[in-house]
Amino acid sequence: MTSKINEAAEIPAAATPPAPRRRSRALLWILGPLLVVGIFGWQWWMSSRHVGTDNAYIKADTLLIAPQVGGRVVEVAVGQNQPVKQGDLLFRIDPEPLQIAVEQNEASVAYMANSANASRAKVSGAGSSVQSARETLSWALRDLSRLEGLAARELVARKDLDDARHAVAEARTDLADAIASESQATADLSGNVGTPLEKLPAYRIAQAMLDKARLDLSHAEVRAPVDGIVGLHDLQVGEYVNVGQAAMPMVAIAPIWVEANFKETELTKMQVGQPATIEVDTYPGVKWKAHVASIAPASGSEFSVLPAQNATGNWVKIVQRIPVRLEIDDTSTDKPVLRAGMSAEVDVDLRDGTKAAATAAR
Repeated sequence: MTSKINEAAEIPAAATPPAPRRRSRALLWILGPLLVVGIFGWQWWMSSRHVGTDNAYIKADTLLIAPQVGGRVVEVAVGQNQPVKQGDLLFRIDPEPLQIAVEQNEASVAYMANSANASRAKVSGAGSSVQSARETLSWALRDLSRLEGLAARELVARKDLDDARHAVAEARTDLADAIASESQATADLSGNVGTPLEKLPAYRIAQAMLDKARLDLSHAEVRAPVDGIVGLHDLQVGEYVNVGQAAMPMVAIAPIWVEANFKETELTKMQVGQPATIEVDTYPGVKWKAHVASIAPASGSEFSVLPAQNATGNWVKIVQRIPVRLEIDDTSTDKPVLRAGMSAEVDVDLRDGTKAAATAAR
């Protein structure tokens, strides 16, 4: 009986775990929650100092090269993916029809100049004709007056009086014609014989057409508007291109920027001018320094062709993204080449608000 009691008394002592094991469990119960709280606290603290996104892409100005005159292509000077400098020849359109138009308009300008000189000579001649017609009319009126006095005393024949009256009528008609000719010639000279040739409307029209023809001739050679790289194209010699027809794409070398689409909830502390770090997926480990250049005035969906109609149907709230433009400050030549469309990761430092405000003011 005594042995059974002793055995029962020894069982709880054997089932009790050792003291070190109890301490390790207690530490796990204490350190586990502290670790979780620390991780969330670190994330909260970092989110108040930095904000990042991988919804970012390299951007550059993309141009669609199109001719300003239509015609047949006689030369293609660049190939696909070829770098070009500003002013380099891209392709040439047949200039012969345009040269003919220039010569035609040059002849029109010369004709208008000759017409102006002829009008001046006509005005001078019409003035003499008017003076002569007035003298003739004065003589005819005096002759008619004398004949009427003689006819009253029946000293002249009736026919002579009629001839004198007819001569007066003819003189008046000739004077009116001379005055009309002088007025017409003067009107061709803008109402003033001394009007310079360059101010005559007809001459200015002809000169404007000549300038346009010369401009069209200069546009027969299509040149690169900026430094860049020609994209994929299939323009061939002999192909006919129309005015405004896209002939080849080109991507400008500069400027290059990053368009990062941040969530609207991440823009609370973001300001123009804040520093940022950019890492491109193509070049892991290589980082570029940048800064926030501008923040879009609306979300990307607002600029879409069919924006969301949140006032109709069943509404589900979706966090919107706002495009943010970041300009790259690190322009060192030892960095890899950035190409438009590359994916990037962006990290913006939200701490330096004072510097950001000063940068924005500049």
